[in-house]
Amino acid sequence: MSTTTKQDLLSVGSSPHIHSQLKPAQLMGDVIIALFPVTGAAIYIYGWPAVWLIAVSVISAVLSEFVSNRLLRRKRETIGDLSAVVTGLLLALSVSPTVPIWAIIIGAMFAIVITKQLFGGMGHNFVNPALAGRAFMMASWPALMTTFRFVSGFVPAGATAVDAVTSATRLTQIAQHPHTPLENWQQFLLTSGGCLGEVSGAALILGAIWLLARRVIKLDTPLAYILSFVIFTFAFSPTGFFNAQGVHLIDELISGGLLLGAFYMVTDYTTSPMTTTGRLIFGAMCGLITVTIRRFGGYPEGVSYAILISNLFVPLIDRTIKPPSFATLKTRKQKGAENG
Repeated sequence: MSTTTKQDLLSVGSSPHIHSQLKPAQLMGDVIIALFPVTGAAIYIYGWPAVWLIAVSVISAVLSEFVSNRLLRRKRETIGDLSAVVTGLLLALSVSPTVPIWAIIIGAMFAIVITKQLFGGMGHNFVNPALAGRAFMMASWPALMTTFRFVSGFVPAGATAVDAVTSATRLTQIAQHPHTPLENWQQFLLTSGGCLGEVSGAALILGAIWLLARRVIKLDTPLAYILSFVIFTFAFSPTGFFNAQGVHLIDELISGGLLLGAFYMVTDYTTSPMTTTGRLIFGAMCGLITVTIRRFGGYPEGVSYAILISNLFVPLIDRTIKPPSFATLKTRKQKGAENG
């Protein structure tokens, strides 16, 4: 028997209230389609290890949501909204192909159960679940998460035979073997040696174009993130285009997880601000923290932690940057008419 009362039906949350004809499953479906190019590129380069990693991550995320719904006695089944599929896919794309299957299972369970379900499910998590799962894996098994494999035929210029097996992060590898402009372009199209979602900047851009065309995301937050990253990189780097390790700005943009984070992580509806001004501030904050971690921290990447830290400031940004109410706009128009 339903326990819904009239008072429950009349109770609403705080404004703003956004309405859309699109259902969550449609939005998540578009995200999955947008991730097809980079997923295909990862499978093309790494082969069956990538297939198993992606499949296990997605299945683990979906099963975690199904079981947690039962244990928490949720009446509404949420597997059909495809959000767990997106979380599992993004988590797999944010890790190295050398990560063991058992590790990705635990990471997916943490992302869904701890980060999402225990806080109320879809729309109630305060940080991005996939990034939270990755951060948990990074804290638990840093050696596994920071070792990457190069594949024959996609080994960066200057790499040795030993490098072709395992190496440090791609940005560290690039610092050891600087690239020419032509090699930068080749790295943008298709490369090896990073996380599954870092193998092709071109594939990530192609998916982002699909999301923009479908109006699933807006360009404000990604643009603020990328532009602020460039600005703060110049501000914190006395050599301009190169950081202290000798990595070129172009490599930093296309060889790390920045493109994946900019178009598929910071644009998450739940963990990003409601207003345009708020999203610009949020994106700029992500760029500043990313540059700070890369320049002054001990970790060469920084995108995941930058977005997670910025997620925590979203409620404060929304509380500070509020859109004017209808009554305020009406009063301003009346005063303008009287003064005119």
